[in-house]
Amino acid sequence: MGQKIKMLWDFRGMDALQFAKHHIHHLEEYAVAEQLIYNMTGTEIYTDMYAAAYMIIDETEMLKVRDALKPNRAEYVDEE
Repeated sequence: MGQKIKMLWDFRGMDALQFAKHHIHHLEEYAVAEQLIYNMTGTEIYTDMYAAAYMIIDETEMLKVRDALKPNRAEYVDEE
């Protein structure tokens, strides 16, 4: 397996956190349907009006996930 990548989808506005939490359900459905090697989902809260949903995936599946789900941004995850 390759390095881990965190793909993020940003949401802004009064309901940002609720949208991010809802988006996780879609990410999890995709991960099961596509039988991803490794995946972990969650949310990050930056402010009252800015949150993100994320999925951590294996680097080998980055292009497939990026092209299908179009995240706003991505970053490498430090493996500890």
